[in-house]
Amino acid sequence: MQTPAPTDYVRATSVSHAISLLEEHGEESRILAGGHSLLPMMKLRIARPEMLIDINELDELRGIRVDGDELVLGAMVTHREVLESPVLFEHYAIFRECEKVIADPLVRNRGTVGGSMCQADPSEDLSAVGSALRGSVVIQGASGTRTVPLREFHEGPYETQVEPAEIMTEVRFPIRPGAGSAYEKVERRVGDWPVCSAGVYVVVSDGLVTDCGIGLTAVSAEHFCAPAAEAFLIGKAPTEDNLRSAAQLAADAADPSSDQRGPADYKKHLANELTYRALVRAAATSQGA
Repeated sequence: MQTPAPTDYVRATSVSHAISLLEEHGEESRILAGGHSLLPMMKLRIARPEMLIDINELDELRGIRVDGDELVLGAMVTHREVLESPVLFEHYAIFRECEKVIADPLVRNRGTVGGSMCQADPSEDLSAVGSALRGSVVIQGASGTRTVPLREFHEGPYETQVEPAEIMTEVRFPIRPGAGSAYEKVERRVGDWPVCSAGVYVVVSDGLVTDCGIGLTAVSAEHFCAPAAEAFLIGKAPTEDNLRSAAQLAADAADPSSDQRGPADYKKHLANELTYRALVRAAATSQGA
C-alpha cells in the first residue's frame, strides 16, 4: 500500500491567507488544488511536503468571464467547466476540442486550469492551447500581482515563473474577432497523454492571414510554440501549399525524443500533419466555412 509521508494540512480562507501560509512554511509547503499530480507523487513519496495548503474553498479563484477584450479563467476553474463553457466556445472552439481529449471525466471534474499550468508537464494539452492563443498568467504574492505571458511562463519541464510564496490566480486570453481555432491530438489510448498535439488559431481577412498562433505539446517545442511558422503565414493566403509550408516549419520547431510513446521521427511527422489539419480547419472557420 502506498502511503504519503506525514504532513500538516490547513484550509486557506483567502488568497492572501494562502500566500501568508506559503511565506510562513517556506519551500516545504505545497498548494493543494485538484491534487491529480501532487497526491500521486506524495503516495510514491517523490513529493514530501511538510504542509498542504488547500485552496479549494476560494471562490475568488473560480469563474469564467469576459473582461473587456479578454477571456478570464480563474485558477480553480475545472477542466469540466472549460469543456462546458459557452463563453469560451463562442470565441475559441479550441478549448472544447482540447478538453474533450484530456484524461477522463473523473480527472476533468477535479483537475484545475491553474494546477495543469503550474504542473508544467511537457505533455500538458492546455499548455499548447495557452501558448497558441498567447495567453497570460496573473501571479500574486505578498508584494502584489504581476502578469507573465504564457510563452514565458514555463521555464522548463515542471518549472514555472511562480515563486515559492506566490500563487497563480488567473489566466487571460485576448479575444480575437473572426478567429477560427482547432486542436488535433494523437494519443495511444483514450485519455492518455499526447504522443503529439497541435493547437492553432487563425484570422483570415480579405483572403489573407492577418493573425495566427500555433502551439505544440509533447514534442519539446520551445515554450510550446512555433513562431517561425506563425510569421510565415502572416500576409499570405491560406492555400494548401502555404499551410503545408507552415506545418513543416512547426515541425522544425519540435525536438522530440524517442520514448514509449514513439520514435522521434514519428513525433516530428505528427507535429507536421496535426498542425496542417488544425490550420485547415481554423482557416476555414475564420472564413465562415
